[in-house]
Amino acid sequence: MWQKAFYDHALRDDEDIQQIARYIVANPLRAGLVKSIGDYPLWDAKWL
Repeated sequence: MWQKAFYDHALRDDEDIQQIARYIVANPLRAGLVKSIGDYPLWDAKWL
């Protein structure tokens, strides 16, 4: 099941993977699920 207003996005070769990885990893911080990014157990993705 997808959330309302959800859309997928395929990464293209010319896109900055590091920038997109940072956006994804910061989601719990923006949602208020953690107080700092270090509290999120999956913050250390290899693209960061």
